[in-house]
Amino acid sequence: MTCVVPALRFARLTEVPLEELIAHMSDPRLRAHMPLLVGAWGEAEAQAFVAAKEACWARDGLGHWAFLANDRYVGWGGFQKEGKEWDYGLVLRPPDFGLGQRITCAAIEFARSDPRIPFVTFLLPPSRRNFGALHRMGAQAVGRQNHSGAAFLKFRLDTSSRDNNPQGGTS
Repeated sequence: MTCVVPALRFARLTEVPLEELIAHMSDPRLRAHMPLLVGAWGEAEAQAFVAAKEACWARDGLGHWAFLANDRYVGWGGFQKEGKEWDYGLVLRPPDFGLGQRITCAAIEFARSDPRIPFVTFLLPPSRRNFGALHRMGAQAVGRQNHSGAAFLKFRLDTSSRDNNPQGGTS
């Protein structure tokens, strides 16, 4: 059996048709684990979302990407500055959940090569129960944090050391 591994590309959210973002962010399987995602998602919300993410790029020189596999939109995420910390987020379409580790590994390698990012934080909703992938990459639980009125579990990964291998094991 031959496995075809899709070519990944990190693009700007402006490259994704708004209809795809609306469908993605309206999926009830996502909404169940995204406490900040409230209300209906239509064209106005999608436009405001893309504008807010582009403002992060303008302000910080880095922000969220659209993730494309063989030029097909599979989700969004990346790094967003929260105070003095760079938070990593990943929101994939349910049929593409299997690409999460590959995308995260590529993103963390990017962070390791960027001197602005000595560590990365991850904010996960308390509804999330499986943290094995975070632990395998070396992320440590650092407690809870409220963000925009919602509670999250916070993890931290040192990116300044090559000893942290996002695929598990050692370098």
